[in-house]
Amino acid sequence: MKDSRIRGADIVIRSLIAENAKFIFGYPGGAIMPVYDALYDYEDQIQHILTRHEQGAIHAAQGYARVSGKVGVCMATSGPGATNLITGLADALIDSTPLVCITGQVFAHLLGTDAFQETDVVGMSMPGTKWNIQVQRVEDIAPAIAKGFHIARSGRPGPVLIDITKNAQNDLGEFNYVPCLNIRSYKPYPKVDDEQVAKAAELINEAKRPYVVYGQGVVIGRAEQEFKNFLDKSGIPAACTLLGTGALSEEHPNYVGKLGMHGNYSPNLLTNQCDVLIAVGMRFDDRVTGDLSRYAKQAKIIHMELDPAEIDKNVKCTVPVLGDCKETLAKLTALVKEKTHEDWIAKFRELEAEEKRVVIGNDLLPTKVGLTMGEVIRHVNEFKADDAILVTDVGQHQMVAWRYFEYKISRTQVTSGGLGTMGFALPAALGAQLHDFNRQVVCVVGDGGIQMTIQELGTIMQTKAPVKVVLLNNNFLGMVRQWQQLFFEKRYSFTELENPDFPKIAEAYRFKVRKVEKREDLRNAVAEMFIHDGPYFLEVVVEKEDNVFPMIAAGSSVEEVRLS
Repeated sequence: MKDSRIRGADIVIRSLIAENAKFIFGYPGGAIMPVYDALYDYEDQIQHILTRHEQGAIHAAQGYARVSGKVGVCMATSGPGATNLITGLADALIDSTPLVCITGQVFAHLLGTDAFQETDVVGMSMPGTKWNIQVQRVEDIAPAIAKGFHIARSGRPGPVLIDITKNAQNDLGEFNYVPCLNIRSYKPYPKVDDEQVAKAAELINEAKRPYVVYGQGVVIGRAEQEFKNFLDKSGIPAACTLLGTGALSEEHPNYVGKLGMHGNYSPNLLTNQCDVLIAVGMRFDDRVTGDLSRYAKQAKIIHMELDPAEIDKNVKCTVPVLGDCKETLAKLTALVKEKTHEDWIAKFRELEAEEKRVVIGNDLLPTKVGLTMGEVIRHVNEFKADDAILVTDVGQHQMVAWRYFEYKISRTQVTSGGLGTMGFALPAALGAQLHDFNRQVVCVVGDGGIQMTIQELGTIMQTKAPVKVVLLNNNFLGMVRQWQQLFFEKRYSFTELENPDFPKIAEAYRFKVRKVEKREDLRNAVAEMFIHDGPYFLEVVVEKEDNVFPMIAAGSSVEEVRLS
């Protein structure tokens, strides 16, 4: 009788295929080699993307997950391969990105002996994962992967790590994949309390100056339409967090701007003037709240949140509404009265006009000699499609691009929010582009961050992904320099960069390249970038000491937001 058993390595790949994984972003090595050997036989069913570094693999998986809404998959070997995933795991956990990361491990009988490339990746990754496990037996591989996918994608999403010993990969076992639909001790969706929804509706109906602040929970919950319905009926002004951007079109009449340290003037300032604050799918991050002791103390607070751990964690709320916001928003909308808050929204518009006069006009239509980051984004808006995806790294360019890129649909904003990971953008842009080759993906990076993962230009080259890379080069670690200027008496300690010839590097990776140093060349260069049907690298040399405003200094109140 023919043996129906297959290697554990084949079970890994077949399990991923059973979960409809389209891509594996990874880098091979000794402890994961059996899986890579198995992968050779399944290339027609699942595509492997060979990144140039394991950190690039996990950031690419994040970019894919954030745009697609599916679970991103990455793979690495033991030891340094596995430890190179740690930054991406921490990033994905804090930004609620669903990932399944598979690492190889030494043979089970060698565990604890300091064998070649042995590290305790389960212990190391525990604080940075939603769930992790080490698999030492072939029969446990498929159940672990099934459980991992369920945990990664359900409730508040997050990263999962599955560490598989080499003997488990080599041993023979039966393949019988059963998707995981329920775990007895894991309840990812709290039951909605209708009484709490009714209390929230009562507060909203009585409010004179209600105000909505919304985050990525709206996107994760696929509740964009329910959120729009709520705003259309209630008439309440709404402002977004960094990761919530795009959940509501910026053309919506109730949209009043962006929150946070470098967000817009009016939504920050008026947080401390509303009488009811409705937080939807956001966690009151310190970059949004500023000094908690002075944050919205005058307001009654409704917190609509899926994760019970976030309730009262940073901001004490009056009415918590636990549950998936797709459900809770629909129930709340049914109970709120149809209203307009024209006078209240007019206050936002008045302050918005002041910001345009003092800041935005100078950023987008400068009269000074040096190029600004803002005018680059203005030209990007001129030529991009409505569904273009913006992927940014971390720093001044991130805040400027976020402020001025025109968002009209959901899942068009990809950035590292909570962890603030430099080096995120280039591989994440690759992952976003691979989800859909026909979408425009604009990767805006700084000269500091791009050099942390610049080797991923090679992955873009190999995949031929038509990513448009816009390097805003001020020859500084710009955001740190800004803080040094404002708070450290211009003591520019190790923030000025002597940079390479970036276009030559990109050209070596077969990118179409262009460098712009003069304003009269900028618009034509951006137009050329979007017309080109392959990967494009545009370097724009911008002012060295330009700052990003508005700004709320660390530890300050939101009402202390400054325009200059």
